Amino acid sequence: MKQIKTKEEMEKVISGSKPSVIVWSAAWCPDCLYLNDKLPALVDGNPEFEFVKMDRDEFLDLAIEQEILGIPSFVAYKDGKEISRFVSTLRKTPEEIQAYLDQTKEKCNG
Repeated sequence: MKQIKTKEEMEKVISGSKPSVIVWSAAWCPDCLYLNDKLPALVDGNPEFEFVKMDRDEFLDLAIEQEILGIPSFVAYKDGKEISRFVSTLRKTPEEIQAYLDQTKEKCNG
């Protein structure tokens, strides 16, 4: 999964016609570390999305602007518009993330 390093990179990813999912995380976050070894299977199982990571600490102003209140958080975009988000302060399980992705697929195809 590609790590976003600039706001311009983020804007390029989210403006594409292929749905993208930004995974907001931080190096110190225990819940993010818990998901690190589980994310590759989710990425491989959902090829219709482009997945990228953003470090919340590197983009704190943008995270605040985007109302990213807890991490890890997932925000999906298509054609430059947000289509869904899974943001909370609670630990997320792979099953919850997959359910979120399934709902997001429906929004993209509906």
